[in-house]
Amino acid sequence: MKFIYFANARIPTEKAHGIQIIQMLSAFANFQFSISNFQTNPKLKIQNPKVDVELIIPRRFNKIKEDPFEYYGIERNFKLKKIPCLDLIIFDKYIGHLGLWIESVSFFISVIFYLVFSLIKEGRVPEIIYTRDKFLLPLIIFWKNIFFEVHALPRNYFIYSLFIKRLKGIIVITSFLKEFLIEKGVSPQKIMIAPDGVELEKFDIECSKTEARKKINLPEDKKIILYTGHLYKWKGGALLLEAARKFETLNPKFETLFIFVGGTKEDVKSFKFQVLSFKIDNVLVVGHRPYSEIPYWLKAADVLVLPNSGKEDISKLWTSPLKMFEYMASKRPIVASDLPSLREILSEKNSILVEPDNPQALARGIGEILLNPQLSNRISTQAFSDVQKYSWQKRAEKICQKIF
Repeated sequence: MKFIYFANARIPTEKAHGIQIIQMLSAFANFQFSISNFQTNPKLKIQNPKVDVELIIPRRFNKIKEDPFEYYGIERNFKLKKIPCLDLIIFDKYIGHLGLWIESVSFFISVIFYLVFSLIKEGRVPEIIYTRDKFLLPLIIFWKNIFFEVHALPRNYFIYSLFIKRLKGIIVITSFLKEFLIEKGVSPQKIMIAPDGVELEKFDIECSKTEARKKINLPEDKKIILYTGHLYKWKGGALLLEAARKFETLNPKFETLFIFVGGTKEDVKSFKFQVLSFKIDNVLVVGHRPYSEIPYWLKAADVLVLPNSGKEDISKLWTSPLKMFEYMASKRPIVASDLPSLREILSEKNSILVEPDNPQALARGIGEILLNPQLSNRISTQAFSDVQKYSWQKRAEKICQKIF
C-alpha cells in the first residue's frame, strides 16, 4: 500500500507548518498498520498491508540547505521526493500573489504527471492521498481516496466547496472549522477534529532553568518572559511588546527581560525598529533559532506567552498553535489570550487566560504568575499532564483509524 502526502511547501522552512508536516509524516510512518486495520474498510481494496509512506514536495528555491531529516531531528522512516514546479514566489515583491498562483498551478500539474507516471510504472495509483493544500482539491475528480487537512478556511470557499464535499475524509484542527463545514453542507461523518501536537520527548528535557540559561547565554538574575513563533499581527507579538512597555509600571518589583524568538528576517528587522522607537530596554529580539534549540529557550523562561489577537477568525476560531503544545510540554507556566480556539486545549486549570488585545491585562497576567510561585507550579504541572494526549503519534493513530 502507498500512502502519499502532497505538500506544496518549502521544506525545510522556518515556519511552523514545516514542523507539523514533517512530524505527521514521521508519525504516519511509525503507525503500526496491520491487516486488521484494512479489513475494517474493505472498500479500499488493499492488496498489500505493507505501507510505503512518501512526502512529495515541490522543487523550490530554499535558503535553508540542510537535509530535512537533520533539520527537524527526525528518523528517516519515510521517503521524501521533490517534483518540478515553476517557482516564481521568490519574485513576490514584484508580482505579488501571481507568483504563488503560478507556482501552485505548476505544482498541481506536476502532481498529475507524478500520479500518471506511477500508474504506468507500477500499474496502480496510491491507495491514500493526503494533503493540506487547497489547490490540490481538484484531484478528487480523478482519485477517490483523498483526505484533506484543514488549518484555515480558504478565501472564496464556494470555489472549493464542490471538491470538499466529495472528499473521502476531512481532518480539522478545531471544532469551529468542523461547524463551518457542516453549515456549508459537508457531512459530519466525513469530518474529524484532530488538534495539533508536539514531540513530547523533545521538549520534556532534563534541564534546569539555570542550565538552560547558561547554554543559550541568558542572564540568570532576571525574570524572563518568552514568546516563540512568527511576528504576524494576529499572533500578538506587538501586543506583548506593548505589555512589556507597561510591565514595569504595573509590576515594579521585578527586573524582567521579554524575549521574542522567531520570525522572518524582514519581520524581525521591522520588529526591532519598533522596539527602538518605543525606547524599551527590557526586550530582546533574537529572531529565528534552530528548532533543536527551542526546548532550551522554553526551559530558560519564567513565563511563556501566547498573546493571540481576537480580531481575526484564524486566531479566534481556527488556530491550534504548535507553540501552545510545546509550552505545555516544557513544564513552564503559560499566559494566553482567552480565545475560543485556545480554550479547546487551555483552561484556568492549566494556564492564565487574559482578555485578548489588552496589553494591561496581559501584563497583569504575567505579573500574577511571577508573584505566585504556587500558582505557577500548579498550572504548569496540570498543563504537562494535559499535553500527554497530544503527541504526534497519538494524532496520527487517531487519523489512521478514520482512514482505515
